[in-house]
Amino acid sequence: SARVSSGPWLSLSCEVTDWFWPESTMEGIPIVELNRYLNTEEGYLADCKQIADLLRDCGICIIRDPRVSEAENEVFLNMMEKYYDQPDELKLKDARPELSYQVGSTPEFTEIARNNDDIISALAPEERPHKIDGADPKWRFFWRVGERPQETKFPELNAPQVIPEAFPEWEGIMNNWGTKMIDAVTAVSDMCGIGLGFEKGKFASFMHRGPHLLAPTGSNLGKYNALGTVFAGFHYDLNMFTIHGASRFPGLYVWLRSGKKVLVRVPKGCLLVQAGKQIQWMTGGHISCGYHEVVVIPETLDAIERAKTEGRPLWRVSTTLFSHVASDVVLEPQGPFATEEALRQFPPTFAGKQVQDELDEINLAPPQVN
Repeated sequence: SARVSSGPWLSLSCEVTDWFWPESTMEGIPIVELNRYLNTEEGYLADCKQIADLLRDCGICIIRDPRVSEAENEVFLNMMEKYYDQPDELKLKDARPELSYQVGSTPEFTEIARNNDDIISALAPEERPHKIDGADPKWRFFWRVGERPQETKFPELNAPQVIPEAFPEWEGIMNNWGTKMIDAVTAVSDMCGIGLGFEKGKFASFMHRGPHLLAPTGSNLGKYNALGTVFAGFHYDLNMFTIHGASRFPGLYVWLRSGKKVLVRVPKGCLLVQAGKQIQWMTGGHISCGYHEVVVIPETLDAIERAKTEGRPLWRVSTTLFSHVASDVVLEPQGPFATEEALRQFPPTFAGKQVQDELDEINLAPPQVN
């Protein structure tokens, strides 16, 4: 398993996109199999190093977890397409604006990408993202996944999960996919830590009882399909790692550490993992949070025509889970990454406080509890 290095390799091999594609076209970007790690077989340390290197250089890695089947991704996508294809008034019944949309549906034009002009201006003109104007025209659904701590300085809203009326299968499918995603991303977190030289279990332990959220988006391609339409403006994710299966419609761009903008391709049966702000904090910037956007491109229009032919809903759904460091864990650079400069840039901060500060910026902050 060769070490992934920076340089010319990146310009070719990190150019991968988020719809299904034969593995033979995945030039240079390896698919990391989790089998050896899960079974502690010979060679798993090389797989861990590969994941750490990919996250450092590309901000993403592509994995195959034998515990997650493509059929489960399809079941989840099918249900979410049906859900988003309902009339807006039915989806709005599932919104909880009084709880700042922390559970249930979030209507389109609610989430706002934070201002990243300082990052954008540093990019070469040909690598810059599409311009955004206002809030994102996408829906989202938040579903809490996993155990929560019994005592915490950052109690989440004690609101019941929202289960849409017309979907008796909802809870089972959400919990199944959410649990599979947590299991996979916990493995990636542990492998990343091992690959960086930490003991087994250290990085995974940060995420134990974290406020993980299954958060599939829905973008209405029947309504918003002009070339260049931005569904998710240029942003990074505030959490530890984001994980999802392949979407049925292309349009996800990511930015490599080098500043190069590339389109992401996830082969069938694989999962995409993206580095978030919390792993940047824990590594003192050795791994940087990955910037990305979702936009309508010519390939999106091709996929729309195929969906019409097949009679499928024209909704671009992401099978996204946000994995988090537990709220009461202190975010701070770990081990050799805890240099004087890193500690200045990433001072010790409770993960729950970091999340609250970030949510303030994107218009999704929970209401303050007196």
